[in-house]
Amino acid sequence: MSDTEAQKRAAAEAAYAYVREGDYIGIGTGSTVNHFIDVLAERRPDLKGCVSSSAASTERLKKAGFLIEDLNATGDLPLYIDGADETNARLELIKGGGGALTREKIIAGSSRRFVCMVDGSKQVDLLGAFPLPIEVLDMARSSIARAIVKMGGDPELREGFRSDNGHPIIDIHNLDISNPCEMEDQLNALPGVVCVGLFARRPADVLIVAGKDGAQVIER
Repeated sequence: MSDTEAQKRAAAEAAYAYVREGDYIGIGTGSTVNHFIDVLAERRPDLKGCVSSSAASTERLKKAGFLIEDLNATGDLPLYIDGADETNARLELIKGGGGALTREKIIAGSSRRFVCMVDGSKQVDLLGAFPLPIEVLDMARSSIARAIVKMGGDPELREGFRSDNGHPIIDIHNLDISNPCEMEDQLNALPGVVCVGLFARRPADVLIVAGKDGAQVIER
């Protein structure tokens, strides 16, 4: 196992400490989450069920023998575990590199505690070096792109990609995100935007940062 994969595994093991048997749990998407699902598969907690943010995570959870539930049926969740592409000191995040941002934001917003796992390279002073993903309706791609240019960003359509919801994603480069909450609101207000990969209105509650010396836990 490479150093990077070992760090992701360490973050996943630290996140497992927040799992409580007899509860539902929300599960995100990505390589670090895959390690977390592997930890679940090994330790076999007695869960009511899992609410998954993507087809990929759903498949992995089913193979591990876990029941997949619909969020409409479970109601609010006690816990959501996911990763992020960037995080600042306030635990505001950029997510959506894997394209599951809409379902991830829905589950995060319906969870009482959001535990986010990252490696140290994802910690930044200012969000935005990682291109900000937004999921959009097809007919609004061009109008949204023009609006983003006026906001100072450089929009790029994610070629050959559709979200699990069937929508295209625009990745925004060089956007000033010095005020993440304000920027999230501005982008959400554009007609045709389905979801913005800024998790500022609903940041993480707990950040687990994996490094060479193990996992550090930061609580908001």
